[in-house]
Amino acid sequence: MLERGFVYLLFGLYFVIGIVIGSFLNVCIYRLPLGKSVISPPSACGSCGHRLGDLDMIPVLSYFLLRGRCRYCNAAYSARYMLVELLTGILFALCGLYYLPGLKIILVFFFVACLIVQAFIDLDHQILLDEILMLMLPTGIIYAYYALPDMWDSLYGALFAGGLMLLIFLLSRGGMGAGDVKLSFVLGVWLGFKASIVCLMLAFVFGGIIGVLLLASGIKQRKDPIPFGPFLCIGAYIALLFSPYLIYFYWNLFV
Repeated sequence: MLERGFVYLLFGLYFVIGIVIGSFLNVCIYRLPLGKSVISPPSACGSCGHRLGDLDMIPVLSYFLLRGRCRYCNAAYSARYMLVELLTGILFALCGLYYLPGLKIILVFFFVACLIVQAFIDLDHQILLDEILMLMLPTGIIYAYYALPDMWDSLYGALFAGGLMLLIFLLSRGGMGAGDVKLSFVLGVWLGFKASIVCLMLAFVFGGIIGVLLLASGIKQRKDPIPFGPFLCIGAYIALLFSPYLIYFYWNLFV
């Protein structure tokens, strides 16, 4: 009973850490594409410009306490800020299912945070930031050293994922962005060869399904760009945690 209580406490801690970091990720998602500092100036209301106080920045809870409005000018603000915080908390907590406390889970938290930032920036601006990729690459090498069977697996994953996406980029003549190629290469470093296959497979499946739904609903037209980065990030997260189970399930289902 004590061990089970400790596990629940640990998951709760990861969730709290996640929503706090998610609050900072919101700042990164908004400011980095604009070339602004994520440190200064302090957060302020986008409508009246009033500097936000502690009550305004309690992760998740502030949105409900203030009913989604600025308490200085009563302007409504997007629920997405709260959703990013909540998403980060949930994803961090789920990492506790697979990783014990230590260096590896700290690196994984960093990886997940980068995935969230890249996914939402790509949704908003159709770009993937090289600055984030340059942070993900060295940390991915460190993670691969501790978590993958050997460094060759990391190299094979990078060459496979990056090489396949480069081929698609060249054949599609702009249908796939160069940022997707670079992101895939970095994801391969983190995931290794087998998990990279799972990541790309999931990204194409999710991307195809969502793309068809967007076209069928009229939200997107055939010539409208649909960013692929978010699907790569979703596939990477699932592959990082669950690729051994998915590979085992697939193997037993079809072989």
